Amino acid sequence: MKRSRSVLLATVTAVAAAGTATWFAGDASAAAACASAWSSTAVYVKDNSASQNGHNYTAKWWTQNESPATHSGQWDVWIDNGTCGGTTPTSSPTSSPTSSPTSSPTSSPTSSPTTSPTTQPTGTGSLPAHFLTGYWQNFVNGATPLKLAAVPSTYDLIAVSFADATSTPGAVSFTLDPGLSSAVGGYTDAQFKADIATMHSRGKKVIISVGGEKGSVSVSSDAAATAFANSVYSLIQTYGFDGVDIDLENGLNPTYMASALRSLRSKAGANLIITMAPQTIDMQSTGSSYFALALAIKDILTVVHTQYYNSGAMLGCDQMNAYSQGSENFLTALACIQTQNGLRPDQVALGLPASTSAAGGGYVAPSVVNAALDCLARGTNCGTFKPPATYPGIRGAMTWSINWDVTNGNNWANTIDPHLATLP
Repeated sequence: MKRSRSVLLATVTAVAAAGTATWFAGDASAAAACASAWSSTAVYVKDNSASQNGHNYTAKWWTQNESPATHSGQWDVWIDNGTCGGTTPTSSPTSSPTSSPTSSPTSSPTSSPTTSPTTQPTGTGSLPAHFLTGYWQNFVNGATPLKLAAVPSTYDLIAVSFADATSTPGAVSFTLDPGLSSAVGGYTDAQFKADIATMHSRGKKVIISVGGEKGSVSVSSDAAATAFANSVYSLIQTYGFDGVDIDLENGLNPTYMASALRSLRSKAGANLIITMAPQTIDMQSTGSSYFALALAIKDILTVVHTQYYNSGAMLGCDQMNAYSQGSENFLTALACIQTQNGLRPDQVALGLPASTSAAGGGYVAPSVVNAALDCLARGTNCGTFKPPATYPGIRGAMTWSINWDVTNGNNWANTIDPHLATLP
């Protein structure tokens, strides 16, 4: 996300860092002992085993409520190890992820299976099945300055940008910008807190975003993880935020940030909303720190709003073609990297600039965003690229920023919000 009106476009032609992966089914003739029976309520992580309908299966990544019988194969979560006999268990599921996949697919399947949404994490509050997210600017940069309560009703989730680093490693703080306060005719902490309560009364959720283009928050030790969790929890208690957004554009440590977010959730409770806003390059490979973080907290992660802009050309999930930003193909071909590599469709959303003024490159008309959502959810209205599956649970869209959208006559939200209600 960008704090200033002048945005530098760094054009990147990406070559995926991920390796190739090939999965093999076991020898059916071996008739190995059956693992413990698969349970729809159990959590399984990479290399956990389960049996169903006389077959053994091994999980490739974190999963819950995804039946091995219908979710096995090269492009799905379970490896079919072949027929089994007996009842001796080989391994049991654990309660939290211990490792994540490190490879990306190298080719698309020939058929187009449908991936249905599965059990969602509890940290979704009362967010709709498909929802619209926007960033509210706590600074002035040429976009229309707004008090929080003036945010249009089209937005379901509002990310307040930004919390900033303090002198304590990992800790963050939030202060209303004096320039914003002056621009809107005065704005106090008490008024801001009241506006959050007003948004809640309208059925909206408000989270605090950490970082941004100029953010320097670093969580790279146990002490920093503790400081992060404690300071964000303090902001939640002080202002009434519903959760936190991780928008660290200058790198992150997935191990310590995962620890910090789990600690925060233990403090704030199961309804804590956790979102992420990685840059496009950050979600090209499961080996990247952002993708690794998303997989490590998949059980408590609400949604990833990848920034599909300011990124140049990138490889899609077919790992064969580079797609140019500012096109429907770019959105659909990159979104399926996440859905094909461990994230549930309901944890994936499309992040776009609200206008040409909001980013240096990558703007598409909101009608193109709608077409991309149709393509991902239904397999219709696609461009020349068609994803290897359909994802009815695709979560929605995000924009940088609400302020730029208002400046542009609310065209972005007014076009996309009603369309979200038509998705399956």
